[in-house]
Amino acid sequence: MKAPLISIIIRTLNEERHLPSLLKGIYSQKCIYSFDINLIDSGSTDQTLKIADDFKCRITHIDKKDFSFGRSLNQCINFSKGIYLVLISGHCIPKNSHWLENLVKPLVDSSVQLTYGRQLAGDKSNWSERQIYKKYFPIEQKIPQEGFFCNNANSALLRSIWQKYKFNEELTGLEDMEFAKRMVNDGGKVGYVSSSEVYHLHNETWSQVRRRFEREAIALKVIFPEIQIKKRNVLNYILSGILNDLFPKDDERPNFNNISEIIMYRINQYFGSYKGNTYKMKLTEELREIYFYPKPDVNDISKIKN
Repeated sequence: MKAPLISIIIRTLNEERHLPSLLKGIYSQKCIYSFDINLIDSGSTDQTLKIADDFKCRITHIDKKDFSFGRSLNQCINFSKGIYLVLISGHCIPKNSHWLENLVKPLVDSSVQLTYGRQLAGDKSNWSERQIYKKYFPIEQKIPQEGFFCNNANSALLRSIWQKYKFNEELTGLEDMEFAKRMVNDGGKVGYVSSSEVYHLHNETWSQVRRRFEREAIALKVIFPEIQIKKRNVLNYILSGILNDLFPKDDERPNFNNISEIIMYRINQYFGSYKGNTYKMKLTEELREIYFYPKPDVNDISKIKN
């Protein structure tokens, strides 16, 4: 059987809530290129694997003890066969039937070596998350863009580029930006494809929000070791974030019910970022459990002694 031109890569852990919509969205694509769907699972205990099997995904596994974001991507990409690699989160859903072709077209045209698409909030996404998406995923398309910002929740790259760089398997997050930084430093180009849109649906507790920003801050120290968050800066960041959410630059305004949500989000975001930025230990098994297999309201980083 001839290998597909595109291999779609999905990391999963208990993604039964949104996976059917994601897979239906993939199969509804009006794309001139052949593709298959490759899923790597790190120990789902819900219906994720059955759903993937029902949708004819190619399934591989990674042991919980071996998991990192970069390692799971590397293993699934190695398992796949396509020339173009499309990475999408298990809780993202394509907005329309042109998502896939739009995302890979700049790769086919050799305009860039890595692309990432636009992310949109869902109806139930909290207000602050909406503002973050607006900031980092604007309407304006840039092919190529300046710099190396990108996001693997909705991205694509050449297999030949992956073979050259591969994802860092030791990072607690931001493996996409670390990969892109090495590529751009060698003369590669990243493109932002705003016409390739997905809904990114987070359903996190406040402790999970905090841990997400903690682990990303730990990884950010590898990418930008010069960035340091001081305790005295945290309150200013929180207040600025809250004010920007309450008075955004566009015409959309939050309602009264959003205010407590905004305050809680920004507190957890910046306290999490501060803890991650100031954490000095190596990634232990306890931290691995916290960051890669989070449980609500338990296993906080603050309970681990430096």
